[in-house]
Amino acid sequence: MPDHPTSSWQAMQDGNVFYRRQQLYSIAGKLPNLDDYKIAACRYGGPLALMRDNDKLVALGRATPVFAKAQIQVYSPAGEGLLLFSWEQAKIVHFGWTGDERLVVLNDEGTYRIYDLQGEYDQYSLGSDVAEIGVEDAKIHENGLVALTNSLTFLEVKGWSGGKPLTLANPGLSQPPHSWVVIPPDLTISRHVEVLASVEGTIYSVDTLESTDQRLSRGPFTHMAPSPNGKSLALLNFSGLLLVVSTDFQRNLAEFDTSEVPGSEGQIRQVQWCGNDAILVTWDNLALMVGPFGDTLQFFYSGPTYAVTEVDGVRVVGPDVCDFIQKVPASSTSVFRPGSTSPSAILYDAWENFAKRSPKADESIRSIRPELGRAVDECIDAAGQEWEPYWQRRLLNAAKFGRSFLDLYDPTDFVNMGQALKVLNAVRDFEIGIPITYTQYVHASPTQLVARLTARNLHLLALRISTYLSLKPDHVLKHWACAKILRSKPSTTGTEFEGDNEVCKMIVDKFAKLGGGGVSYADIAKKAWEVGRTSLATKLLDYEPRASDQVPLLLSMKEDRLALTKAVDSGDPDLVYHVLLHLHKSMSLGSFFRLIEDGGERLAPASRLLQVYAREQNRDMLRDFYYSDDRRVESAVLSLEEAGSMTDPTAKINAVKAAQKFFSEDKDRGFEARMMDESARLLVAQQQLEKDADGKIPFFGLSVNKTIETCLLNGMSKKADKIKSDCKVPDKRFWYIKLHALTATRDFEGLETFAKSKRSPIGYEAFVHHLVEKGHGKEAATYVARCDASKRVDLYVECGEWRMAGKECKDRGDKARMDQLRRTCPNSLIARELEQIAASMK
Repeated sequence: MPDHPTSSWQAMQDGNVFYRRQQLYSIAGKLPNLDDYKIAACRYGGPLALMRDNDKLVALGRATPVFAKAQIQVYSPAGEGLLLFSWEQAKIVHFGWTGDERLVVLNDEGTYRIYDLQGEYDQYSLGSDVAEIGVEDAKIHENGLVALTNSLTFLEVKGWSGGKPLTLANPGLSQPPHSWVVIPPDLTISRHVEVLASVEGTIYSVDTLESTDQRLSRGPFTHMAPSPNGKSLALLNFSGLLLVVSTDFQRNLAEFDTSEVPGSEGQIRQVQWCGNDAILVTWDNLALMVGPFGDTLQFFYSGPTYAVTEVDGVRVVGPDVCDFIQKVPASSTSVFRPGSTSPSAILYDAWENFAKRSPKADESIRSIRPELGRAVDECIDAAGQEWEPYWQRRLLNAAKFGRSFLDLYDPTDFVNMGQALKVLNAVRDFEIGIPITYTQYVHASPTQLVARLTARNLHLLALRISTYLSLKPDHVLKHWACAKILRSKPSTTGTEFEGDNEVCKMIVDKFAKLGGGGVSYADIAKKAWEVGRTSLATKLLDYEPRASDQVPLLLSMKEDRLALTKAVDSGDPDLVYHVLLHLHKSMSLGSFFRLIEDGGERLAPASRLLQVYAREQNRDMLRDFYYSDDRRVESAVLSLEEAGSMTDPTAKINAVKAAQKFFSEDKDRGFEARMMDESARLLVAQQQLEKDADGKIPFFGLSVNKTIETCLLNGMSKKADKIKSDCKVPDKRFWYIKLHALTATRDFEGLETFAKSKRSPIGYEAFVHHLVEKGHGKEAATYVARCDASKRVDLYVECGEWRMAGKECKDRGDKARMDQLRRTCPNSLIARELEQIAASMK
């Protein structure tokens, strides 16, 4: 049976508060001498990164390797090696961990890399200006970094996507600070990063807006450490005085003189917080816990240690062990404190008696019946705080026992705790090496724990935990698929990788079996393409349902035809345009057109969309496309459209001639070719007419009818006759045009001459109607006699010549028509005249 939980407790504050040191792992001989290394540890039971400290001398021996380059080694808290890589760039200034367990390494030229636990990295830079100035120091927090340049200014980088650094307020330093720390944005009131720098005897507080002197007088400080909640700050000055102040520097919380600690030898190594309650000060062989009221506890080690602050305690890595020191949680104190009479302690005691079949169990339960629900909750919470599965089970059994006496009790917390403890016990195993507590697990979230396991390539465990906790397995499956692609070593036979089909099938089947519907095949295909497995990437993309994810990667892979086909099949015009514009930019024009033409009916929608785009945005491209595809009629129509908007005569004529040429090359377009030829000749003739008129009369671009009419209106009848002849204008149309023109110029003599020149092909009624319409009734009446006899009466009436209409009735002997005229005439005077004419009729 494991030791009782209270066996590792140590009392402080007169026995009111207890702290405990829990040995997590025995790591004797697994880690090098920590005194010779610079160390960075990740929170939440994360790994340690070690790099040789070149400022310290090391005695070389046969067992001591000599490194030409800087090397960084990453170990789990259980002492197992996770990663080893060399650094070939400029001198490393600082390294630290992100919130998602990636290692950030920054050199003095402002270049930084972000490594995952497989050794893959992304590289970014703070900029060319920083590269010239150089970096003096840096601090890395979970969501960004702050760099101190050699010009003694602070730069902040937000996030880990390579963003541009932001310059903080200038504190006006003349030399580097003695020590400095960063308070992350999520822990400050302003929600902006805050830098605290020890300068001379005081501390400067620097953020994006201002630098403030906090006017302290007990510095300079060699060590500074903010508490996990960002509300308190531990300061250690050169004389060994430990001060605790609020981070707004309004309150002094505690003081302690470390120089008087018995057993302390050498310089202080670290000042770290144990949760938010106490401070751990470490020497080479001693770790001193300083409580809020000056109480102390001493923990001895066989060599140099490294301490990591956690939200609920402090993790200490020594030469032989990895320990976790924390304030004993309230629920554990309530249950296990000697002499405790709390309901949870009584419930636990009742369960033990019940297990022994003792009648005391019933009596104990009765005594705490009103508070039994709270006792059950405390036992459940205490189970989460214990490291040993033995005590976890006993506490949960006690909670289960107490729950059976409650009529209404929600078992959700009990079930969740049981699930959480199974997960925690699995990841705490030394082979996994993540000594995360229940408090940290809740604080960081189960999803983050699964992501950390995935980053270590522990896919099976991560998948089982995801399934057990009803979490989506998408992230795990995606990472597994990418790792599978990297690990599968294809052997080439000809031009294709052998095994691509098998790998693709394995990934697809696994996703179908385990419900990876939310995984993007495009992301996995991208990874395959990045490692040179283009064929595998193409096969995986066939399973990606979202064309918007497929197409960009296919374009990157130079799979142009496939990208265009997928875009067309998606039915998304915007996506098709995206592909077309990309291909037009990246390919030669001939290859681009050939790709579309060879696609046939499958790519016909892309062809049509290209034409729509080119017609609006790029006529030259449309002209080239029609020409390359041998589309003569479309080329001719395009030339005509362009001719319609041209103002330069020569260009317009050339465009029409080009249209005529295109039409003539199509045997079915003979009529259109002739029309274009005549149009070109008309434009040339119009150019000459304008020249003859010294440019005073506009002809260019007019129709044939308008051209003839303009000539007639301006006294150029011979020119009009030539245009009629050249353009083969029919006589009827010419007579109409000339009739209208001569009427417009009131050249009635010319009109009479024209009417007598030969027999009118349009008759003379047209003369009468047009002249009457234009208000020339008398002139119109002269042409009535040349019209058909049966229509003359009506034509005279139309001209307003009622008397002549009456005489026409008399000549024809049409009494009925005469009577009608008399009834409809406009006035009595005309009526009398018509009566006289009627009286003279026989």
